[in-house]
Amino acid sequence: MAITAVASLMVVLDALVVATALTAIKADLGASVTELEWTVNAYGLSFAVLLMTAAAAGDRWGRRRVFAGGVTVFALASAVCALAPDIGTLVAGRVLQGAGAAFVMPLALALLGAAFPPALRPKALGVFASVSGVAVPLGPLLGGAVVAGISWPWIFWINVPVGVVLVVLALTRIDESHGPDRAIDWPGLVLVGAGSFGVVWGLAQVGTAGWVGVAGPLVAGLVALGAFLGWQRRAAHPMLPLRLFRSRRFSAGNAVIFFHWGSALGVGFFMAQFLQAGLGYGPLAAGLGLVPWGLTTAVVPQLAGRLVGRFGERPFIVAGLGLHGLAMAWIAVVAGPSISYWAIAAPLVLSGTGIALCLPAAQSAVLTSAEPRFIGKASGAFSAMRQLGGAFGVAVLVVGFSLGGSYASREAFAGGFTVAVVVSAALAALGVLAGCFIPRRESKEN
Repeated sequence: MAITAVASLMVVLDALVVATALTAIKADLGASVTELEWTVNAYGLSFAVLLMTAAAAGDRWGRRRVFAGGVTVFALASAVCALAPDIGTLVAGRVLQGAGAAFVMPLALALLGAAFPPALRPKALGVFASVSGVAVPLGPLLGGAVVAGISWPWIFWINVPVGVVLVVLALTRIDESHGPDRAIDWPGLVLVGAGSFGVVWGLAQVGTAGWVGVAGPLVAGLVALGAFLGWQRRAAHPMLPLRLFRSRRFSAGNAVIFFHWGSALGVGFFMAQFLQAGLGYGPLAAGLGLVPWGLTTAVVPQLAGRLVGRFGERPFIVAGLGLHGLAMAWIAVVAGPSISYWAIAAPLVLSGTGIALCLPAAQSAVLTSAEPRFIGKASGAFSAMRQLGGAFGVAVLVVGFSLGGSYASREAFAGGFTVAVVVSAALAALGVLAGCFIPRRESKEN
């Protein structure tokens, strides 16, 4: 649990730590707003594209071995990012980082799921989510402290020694395990990779390219994903057995994490910038300002994980995303260039609590609905939906921001931020709707 949770913390941290460093990166490397967006999107792009491939590779060549390989790639890519002399090299390093992360997250969940029986799995996932959740307050704070105290490349250098220790521990302290299907579904790999790439690439172009540049790859990606699902029906060794989707808990849980991470990551992209570009805070002050938002994610998931097994996933998902959505609506009402920080402190705590309530419940819904032999494939699907949701969330919030404002002034930024937060609330509402389809605990359906 310790090894997989710390590895997950490192991966999630790097999805968030860049937020408070964006202003410094923009000034140091002369990056445009579009290029800044790609420091986030590049990570999510390769992450989303390779998740299902990583799960299949773990089943075939060993989950521990592939997990250790992913950590190694992630650490090396972090060094590339730290040494980047220009924005192009930084984006390339982030692509490689995302590729390494793709071979860490689903394998971490699979190794953890295989180590605990279904009855104890929700509690274990609560601890796992709690450790991962530390990234929410630690990411912006660490990013701000490092930028203010040293320089932004050190947000990446930190990963190198941590990665080395994790690889050694993984290879010496975790037992090797494999999935039931040792064969590789090559057509499935190609189709799901192409489909994920097309969808994420199309979403990343929203706000910067014309409709053809957005719709072309997006439609091509959706067609490829449709072909992937069609192929899975007749593949001898499917990457994602469609029988898993017969469970409402599995299907709804994946839909929930799509909207959950879309809302959370999307607003996370703008929140640190709002404190800096909208309210005039420095990087460290912005990081400290976001601590109340994420502090609950280090505590609440453990409590939720203990109670999910008793009350089921649905109450925690509906209540969690409901709280987060209400908090976003609250912030949208009060946001402005002249407000006090304390006007958004309470809704930040409310939002963080809601996000923390939902995550372990969504994980439990997906992983407890899968048979032990399919735990690797289920974790791959869950992680893929999470990353696709994140890319979708950043894209639609960028559109909302562009419609409501710009970076031209603090007033213009506050206007765009308000619209973006409203979009985040709408995504949370869709997550609540999806959560309502999860059966109650007393249901006989898995």
